[in-house]
Amino acid sequence: MAGDLVLVIEDDPHVQEILRLYLEKDGYKVAAATDGRQGLAMARESNPALIILDLMLPGLGGWDLCRALRQDSQVPVIMLTAKGEDYDKILGLELGADDYITKPFNPAEVVARVKAVLRRAAPATAPEDVRVLRFPQLTIDLDRFTVEVASRPVPLTPKETELLWFLAKRPGTVFNREQLLNQVWGYDYAGDARTVDVHIKRIRQKLQADGLPENSFPWSLKTVWGVGYKFEVDKDTVSSQVSK
Repeated sequence: MAGDLVLVIEDDPHVQEILRLYLEKDGYKVAAATDGRQGLAMARESNPALIILDLMLPGLGGWDLCRALRQDSQVPVIMLTAKGEDYDKILGLELGADDYITKPFNPAEVVARVKAVLRRAAPATAPEDVRVLRFPQLTIDLDRFTVEVASRPVPLTPKETELLWFLAKRPGTVFNREQLLNQVWGYDYAGDARTVDVHIKRIRQKLQADGLPENSFPWSLKTVWGVGYKFEVDKDTVSSQVSK
């Protein structure tokens, strides 16, 4: 929202200045770093609401910076890259980025993406907006953007939490990738449907409790081959409780 601090980590002064102008015009505060190590230090000191991160940085690359951030922070990250290969995009998402934009880009689109990511990451404030899904050994709290499995916190990103919430709120319903992109991401990801696959893979890895075999719980994220994904619950033993 307007007034939030956005940290831009970008070594190109022209790109940095364009982003600053557009973001400040929309009411955001902007801090900037020109290399990876400076950016990581600023991210930890200034507690930004969102980070715009260039992949190709001197000192500490964007991938390594994102990996370091995700060790102790779930701050939303939008990656900027001059590379258009799918591998770069997928790797960024696997490291915990919430979105990516390929250069050259439209600055107005970047601002729109910033708004969308912050809107999804912001917790609801009104009591009537509290949304909690409970299953045996699984709690998804979309008000606080927290997830617990077997009483342990699971470090999902805001996007991963929202995707899990959306599927778990409709157990048994199969959604294709395009539907999930439209409902969870909220804008067109034309040609990048594998974004959903990457997020599902990360959610599954994080939900699996240490030391427990796969399929230890009466719920799971299922792949419906050729269609999409669903949150499946053993109806004989489970009844979900939803609080609003």
